Amino acid sequence: MKKKNAGFTLIELMIVVAIIAIIAAIAIPNLLRSRMTANEGAAIGTMRTISSAQQQFQSAAIDPDGSGMGQYAVDCAALGAETPPFLDSAVAGGQKQGYNFVTARAGADGAPTYTANADPISPGSSGNRGFFVDESGLITFVQGGVATAGDPPVQ
Repeated sequence: MKKKNAGFTLIELMIVVAIIAIIAAIAIPNLLRSRMTANEGAAIGTMRTISSAQQQFQSAAIDPDGSGMGQYAVDCAALGAETPPFLDSAVAGGQKQGYNFVTARAGADGAPTYTANADPISPGSSGNRGFFVDESGLITFVQGGVATAGDPPVQ
């Protein structure tokens, strides 16, 4: 009598590999889309944090230019350099969760103003939208570019 070999045939193994490849081809784009959505949500939250930090910095009457009126911070690093800091070290460093954050102060002679932008580090990979906020606190966005005050607001 012949003893039957136990195990899988080459065809069976190839079918299993093909099924795994098909599942991966379906799952990976959804994973990347979910990651971009999470990065964009985090960027919006960080823009709110930057806006609050700038308002707190200005109301703390920090007067870097000696005008007698509290000014907004020059950049994210200045918001993180105070004791206690107005921003955490990741945002003060300018990058967090796939986005670059840039804050600039303006309006030194009159009413103080500031602008802040969040742009994806790798457009199309870490995020699709750019965000903007100024002293009004309204966060706007643009698809695939640098957002400005004239863009539509985030809903």
